[in-house]
Amino acid sequence: MRPASEALIVIDVQNDFCPGGALPVPEGDVIVPGINALMREFPAVILTQDWHPARHSSFASEHPGAAPMQTVELPYGTQILWPDHCVQGTKGAAFHPDLETDRADLILRKGFRRDIDSYSAFFENDRQTPTGLEGYLRTRGLTRLTMVGLATDVCVNFSAQDAARLGFEVELHTELARGIDHEGSLAKALAEMREMGVEVR
Repeated sequence: MRPASEALIVIDVQNDFCPGGALPVPEGDVIVPGINALMREFPAVILTQDWHPARHSSFASEHPGAAPMQTVELPYGTQILWPDHCVQGTKGAAFHPDLETDRADLILRKGFRRDIDSYSAFFENDRQTPTGLEGYLRTRGLTRLTMVGLATDVCVNFSAQDAARLGFEVELHTELARGIDHEGSLAKALAEMREMGVEVR
């Protein structure tokens, strides 16, 4: 068992981000057995869950004439548009059925505000509205975080960078993460995380 100050944060291992889902990450399901095994090493496990209301502002279907992966300007900045995904209460929003969710101390839902997206486990996409995860970790004395999950170049990336910015020690376990890699986004994300001090292994 790892020291009491360490936590595993499992990002968005949900049906819609796995093959067959609405926004599939290549090999998104392959990492599940390894994540389950890694959970047993940690004194604290946190799962995050994308949890959008229907007609969320980040859905391309809410912007007439727009297609997924295009961008729009919203009040908080540039937003990538996505297929409808991880809608609250749907099968797509559920965790992958093989993920051992009972091991989690906390399940943090994000993206539930209709007018703002949330990639990071720590902040909404306005980069100001907190999710509450920082306070939870600090009150439990959890200072070193290992990140795994989906997608490496989106939600894992934003979560890892925010954690480092907030002063946590952060490690990304790349074997247990998978990326979308749209137009070189994976290499860019890995470089940005390293620059922020994230230990990429």
